[in-house]
Amino acid sequence: MSQHNFPSAPRVENITSPANSLVKEIRRAAGRGSLTTEGLCIAESFHLLEEALRSGREVPAVLVAESTYKASAFESLARVLILPDALFQTISTTEASQGVIALVKPPRWQVADVFRGKSLVVVLDGIQDPGNAGAIIRAAEAFGASGAIFMKGTASPANPKTLRASAGSLFRLPYTAGHDAEATRDALQKERVVVFAAMPYTGSEHLAEDVDLTRRCALVIGSEGHGIGPELMSIAEPVAVPTAGVESLNAAVAAAVLLYEARRQRGPA
Repeated sequence: MSQHNFPSAPRVENITSPANSLVKEIRRAAGRGSLTTEGLCIAESFHLLEEALRSGREVPAVLVAESTYKASAFESLARVLILPDALFQTISTTEASQGVIALVKPPRWQVADVFRGKSLVVVLDGIQDPGNAGAIIRAAEAFGASGAIFMKGTASPANPKTLRASAGSLFRLPYTAGHDAEATRDALQKERVVVFAAMPYTGSEHLAEDVDLTRRCALVIGSEGHGIGPELMSIAEPVAVPTAGVESLNAAVAAAVLLYEARRQRGPA
């Protein structure tokens, strides 16, 4: 891991009991797919720890499996908690754990942050799979989106699986969460953005390459099972990615293609 300007002498502690309050809280938060009661997100893997530090996020503590711990790898952190491997596995959120869980203070964003500059906002409408939701956020950052809106019914950005699929983009890309359809519609209208709804290709929709994505706009991505709700469809222009042989793309793939097209039209950032 690279070096950062953080304390050089971490407080190292050992946890051996499954009844430890922090262990129980992490297990509970991971099961709910939420933040801990102290408002920290669960970031599991060396990569997410590194991304949190690179993004300037506060990392109050890191939990490490005994077999993983090497003092030199964690010397830049403030607090390191070492757990027996068997105990660590009870709080792990991955099948093949690297033995590292960072507790990270997530950024706090306002709606204005999401619509900053020449807005390109991604609206997640009912994307229940955290892997898809996180992958959309990763693509959004990669292709220059200004921010994202997680509507009610969408996987939480605090879900460890969402964070992992975002590969750390949730530490940097502005987002808001928990808005219902009416509140989201009102925000989009207040910001005067052009709203595009991603639709399966049937031959009658506008193609992504034929619409002007250089304008301040929002791309609404609906769930594969239920699509986009009527509230947002009522203010949106349908747009599609042309396909052959399949009716529709995975939600994250469709979002990535549309975001790439927006970046192509807008040119280099």
